[in-house]
Amino acid sequence: MTDAPRRRPSLFARRSWGETSRIFGILRKETVGGALLLVGALLALIWSNSPWADGYQALRDLRVGPAALHLDLSLATWAADGLLAIFFFVAGLELKREFVAGDLRDPRRAAVPVAAAMGGVLVPALLYVLIAGGDAAQGWAIPTATDIAFALAVLAVVGRFLPSALRTFLLTLAVVDDLLAIVIIAVFYTSDLAVGPLLGALVPLAVFGLLVQRRVRSWWLLLPLAVVTWVLMHASGVHATVAGVLLAFTVPVVRSRAAGGPDAGPGLAEHFEHRFRPVSAGVAVPVFAFLSAGVTVGGLTGLATALTDRVAVGIVVGLVLGKPIGIMAATWLVSRFTRADLDEGLNWLDVFGLALLGGIGFTVSLLIGELAFGLGSERDDHVKVAVLTGSVLAAGLASVILRIRSRAYRRVHEVETVDRDRDGVPDVYQAQPDRSA
Repeated sequence: MTDAPRRRPSLFARRSWGETSRIFGILRKETVGGALLLVGALLALIWSNSPWADGYQALRDLRVGPAALHLDLSLATWAADGLLAIFFFVAGLELKREFVAGDLRDPRRAAVPVAAAMGGVLVPALLYVLIAGGDAAQGWAIPTATDIAFALAVLAVVGRFLPSALRTFLLTLAVVDDLLAIVIIAVFYTSDLAVGPLLGALVPLAVFGLLVQRRVRSWWLLLPLAVVTWVLMHASGVHATVAGVLLAFTVPVVRSRAAGGPDAGPGLAEHFEHRFRPVSAGVAVPVFAFLSAGVTVGGLTGLATALTDRVAVGIVVGLVLGKPIGIMAATWLVSRFTRADLDEGLNWLDVFGLALLGGIGFTVSLLIGELAFGLGSERDDHVKVAVLTGSVLAAGLASVILRIRSRAYRRVHEVETVDRDRDGVPDVYQAQPDRSA
């Protein structure tokens, strides 16, 4: 008897219902955060280009904090170093959960978003260096980031009927992208490294890790240790947001066997994620956007001047062209080497639309711009104009494609939500074969 031909693996195959429902919850929260981010950025732009622009600058430059600990920082610096540490803490929790207990613990599933994220870093960085070069080369990492909240907010508006696997892919890609961004910040944007405070930060970090491994949730124990870790990391010269990721990586994802194991419910990482994601999406990122996005454009003449700077050109090209080219190329290479096909009903135009969304590099791009050229410098102002322009262009182009494709997927969406037996799990997710690459 002849064996049936083996079915080829599939890219963007439907995930398990448990993972899909969890990610849908994240998408809803990040969508709200994206809307608040846009409001904060818009208010900053309006205020900084109004007759009261001096008041905005004075607010950003207002210094608060204990001088004895070298923490008498401006509000803008507190937002970039402090609030974004919360953002990266949540991103670190999500990344660890994906690779420990999520569907990405399977290397076949992890290969696509990881490769796509790496391609989305390498190509825009290369294009930026080719265009800007010279003394501006230190800004090479600016167009490599993807803003989770901004991108998901756009996706929620124009792509609500897209298959769940595509939306999950974008979220996972953006999370891996955040990890790459924090590695880049730690390695390439650290100056005057102080070894003493860096080693000192390992002590409260280790105690924090020991407590969370024992499932301690007491905020009055964990929060002071996290703050001390952040303070020492800040004093070491390594960007303080790195502390957020390191703290997140110590948090256990699954329950211990004594507590019932993975089947006993969500672990401590998911508990912390539920607690801190609203703070990150609803407070940290919007406030950072408000204190960082304000730039005096100076009318059409000022806008033209900013966008003709080779730094700005490199950023816009990197975001609008480099990100989608890198993501598409890496995804295609994975499909070629694994001999995997797109899942039934999908086509490469869908992937291209998501790749364009990857060019929305708002939050982390602004942060890297400040690190590369100095907060408040003329080049930093050009970076802000370019990041805003490139992100809006990428969002606009992606919206056109994804709105068209979303209409085509309306029927697929209806199928994915049918639950005839009313058990809370759509029928299409029950007893489905795993064909993912």
